[in-house]
Amino acid sequence: MIPTPTDHDAPKSPVRVLHLEDSAADHALVRLTLRRAGMPHEIRQTDTLEGFTQWLHDEAFDLILADYRLPGFTALDAWRIVEQQPAHPPFVLLSGAIGEAAAVDAMRLGIADYLLKDDMARLPHVLARAIEVAEARRAREQAAADLAESQQRLADLAEHLQTSIEEERAAIAREIHDDIGGALAAVKFDLAWIGRHAQADGLREHAATATEMLQHAIDASQRLMMNLRPPVLDQGLVAAVRWLAETFERRTRIRVRLTTSREALDVPSALQLVAYRTAQEALTNVHKHAQAAQVHIDLSDHEQVLTLEVTDDGCGIAPGMLQKSRSFGLRGLQERARRAGGWMDISSRPGSGTSIIMTVPLTQQQTPAGDQGDTP
Repeated sequence: MIPTPTDHDAPKSPVRVLHLEDSAADHALVRLTLRRAGMPHEIRQTDTLEGFTQWLHDEAFDLILADYRLPGFTALDAWRIVEQQPAHPPFVLLSGAIGEAAAVDAMRLGIADYLLKDDMARLPHVLARAIEVAEARRAREQAAADLAESQQRLADLAEHLQTSIEEERAAIAREIHDDIGGALAAVKFDLAWIGRHAQADGLREHAATATEMLQHAIDASQRLMMNLRPPVLDQGLVAAVRWLAETFERRTRIRVRLTTSREALDVPSALQLVAYRTAQEALTNVHKHAQAAQVHIDLSDHEQVLTLEVTDDGCGIAPGMLQKSRSFGLRGLQERARRAGGWMDISSRPGSGTSIIMTVPLTQQQTPAGDQGDTP
């Protein structure tokens, strides 16, 4: 008795089969077996590679069923043609002249399944399973492609947003320098004039107090401007990182040592900002979390590769902290390095400090993500 496919196995539309077979009797038996099993099907038959190739070109098939040995070639020759096609249909061997070892070798090459002609009753189930597995594989591949596309769109959006942020930072820095800075300087001159010409002691004291407060405002605006887009970057990456290290050391009392391969590194301006923002974020993390006594920053451009390493002797990063949903700072650094065509490594052990290494090529760059602003 021929078993019929279950409702789960049975296709809802006719199965389109290309049958590579040189025996008319065996082909008729295949058709009879599928018909008795209640499996709707449309089947084409050929016994030459030329005819096989032509059918593949003319029609779309759900499955290929092939005898192993045919006049002048084998099913493996047909498989080599099929596997070159994208999203090709599953390929099933149906033969009475193939040993188990040869069948296993064929499946290692990518053939979906094999069945002996003596076991023809199982054919409907084997075909249904092969089609189901192939559909599941295509669904996984499509899901992977959709995920990759989604990730690329998110990366492009992040790059656009960070570029916009950096442009806005530069615009705000210019406004602070040109408008606010100029206005504060003018007010300071006026207060100095009032202090020099005031007759009453109380008025001079008020002018001196106001001048002192105004100087605090000027210093604050300069700090804001430097953090937004430090003009020292125009003097080169080494000068910018040295200024960053010195400012950090004065503000936090954490000792910073800077070493460089050369005093002047030939680094494109976009990559200068990548390295500067990485060093800035790394030092910010040291101040907030590391409880460190000293930091070492190393800059080098050996063999046309820019390397920035920031190492501290602090408490380190606990396992799992980098996977937290809100660890955007370090993730942003990694994405920035990746978009610049490089990579970033974070190594840390609790109690043994942390090392952040960013490496990007100085030649054949991708569009860098580092000209895109600081991480939140």
